[in-house]
Amino acid sequence: MRLRSTAALFTAIALVAGACGDGGEDVELGDAADDTATTGASPGETAGDDGGDAAEGGTLVAALGGEPDMLDPHKTSSSFAFKVLENVYDTLVQPGADLQMEPALAEDWETSDDLLTWTFTLRDGVTFHNGAELTAEDVKASYDRIIEEELNNAYRFASIEEIRAPDDRTVEIALTRPTPNLLTQIGAFKGMAILDSDDIEGGFDFEQEANGTGPFTLESFEPAQGIELAAFDGYWQDGLPLLDGVDFRFIPEESVKLTNLQSGDVDWIDTVAPERLDQLEGSDDVEVGRVAGNDYWYMATNIAREPFSDVNVRRAIAFALDPAQIARAAKLDAATPNETAIPETSFWYHEYAPFGQDVDQAQQLLDDAGQGDGFSMDLMVTNEFPETVQAAQAIASQLSEVGIQVEIRTLDFSTWLAEQGEGNFDSFMLGWLGNIDPDDFYYAQHHSEGGFNFHGYANPEVDELLEEARRETDQDTRKGLYDQVAELIVDDASYIYFYNPDIINAWSPQVSGYETRPDNAVRFVETSLGS
Repeated sequence: MRLRSTAALFTAIALVAGACGDGGEDVELGDAADDTATTGASPGETAGDDGGDAAEGGTLVAALGGEPDMLDPHKTSSSFAFKVLENVYDTLVQPGADLQMEPALAEDWETSDDLLTWTFTLRDGVTFHNGAELTAEDVKASYDRIIEEELNNAYRFASIEEIRAPDDRTVEIALTRPTPNLLTQIGAFKGMAILDSDDIEGGFDFEQEANGTGPFTLESFEPAQGIELAAFDGYWQDGLPLLDGVDFRFIPEESVKLTNLQSGDVDWIDTVAPERLDQLEGSDDVEVGRVAGNDYWYMATNIAREPFSDVNVRRAIAFALDPAQIARAAKLDAATPNETAIPETSFWYHEYAPFGQDVDQAQQLLDDAGQGDGFSMDLMVTNEFPETVQAAQAIASQLSEVGIQVEIRTLDFSTWLAEQGEGNFDSFMLGWLGNIDPDDFYYAQHHSEGGFNFHGYANPEVDELLEEARRETDQDTRKGLYDQVAELIVDDASYIYFYNPDIINAWSPQVSGYETRPDNAVRFVETSLGS
């Protein structure tokens, strides 16, 4: 095995946001690892070649641990969907290898002196897969769709007053307040993809079809079978993609995925079971990419249900659990225990760990809440993320020590998402993937009106701090606000955080130009198959 361990680069801090342009002055926003860019730069750098002589062409067979629930980038919240859509759609800007925001469909941008207007200039000659030319109206229609239909990421536009398209290549975003993390909000992942305005108006079936500006086109989507992509000859980045196509297959079992990789039936797999890493060491048959990630994994209880509405019960559960043991049960040595979500490799990390494991304190809190004799609860997990099943066993064992009997409910991920959305759970365990800015870690999940606050948490002080942090332009002040947010959320046990995992992919030595990323984005645009 050739094991690549890439340092997490997203701690790099730059204070001057992309405020350059015709006559514009640099504006010091004081934000870290989100909205900085040298406008007009080429997105991405060609990845290193560690897998033999690169050759254009060929179809890469990629195995995913689960099936996308749909292909609509504005509606899905499935990581499996985004691993596909990353290669089909584009955003105005995108995170580079160091997670700094860089040009994508927008070649440059500038901000007004009062930071209330951002003006983006689109690349010339970009076309959708159906041949339609990209215009500013497509950007406006895409963003308006998210806002007006109150789709998953509408919360990212909370500060936007109006989106304007004064000409075909110019997009203006007018804000009600300074928004230092605007670039991250609109470009951190493909949930903010730009769609064809004619498709939006014409009732295009985005859930089953796709029409983007990305490096690959959708050829077929067969539920329970796979997804086929083909190279887009009209892609705006010259000379890319190198592959003829990508064939995604859905293989939930970790061992089967690895066996298929080793036998040559697949070329790339999205995860590797941590217990297999040592076994692979020294093998020339598999290359493993491993990087400290900024994902986090957690447990949430349904605050709308008794007894979880009582903060003492939630805190008792937190005191009864050992994040380090849970991290090891799920990921062995491929995770770092953390009670505050944001990883220690990030500028935004705040060291705060008030729980650990204290069974006596947990029992005392249950007694105070009138639950001293214990109770039963279900814990919803999904077999398409095996670590949730593994962690659930440890959670159940630890909670049994204070009389809480856990019934583990294992679902396929699509059903899991539906149950979460309907509030049909006592508790669940899952992860949040692809986070960059601190707002990504906390707002949607813990603001009382957050779009992903399925567990029903509400704390007016947290709401106020989250709103204030969104408009604060001084980096250190903003961090101080998020430090306060983190402590309140942890103390209230809104989420009970466990760990930040390493991101681990594996591929054949014949694969060149692929890099495992700390934001868990899967990009095959510069990938090729060697001889």
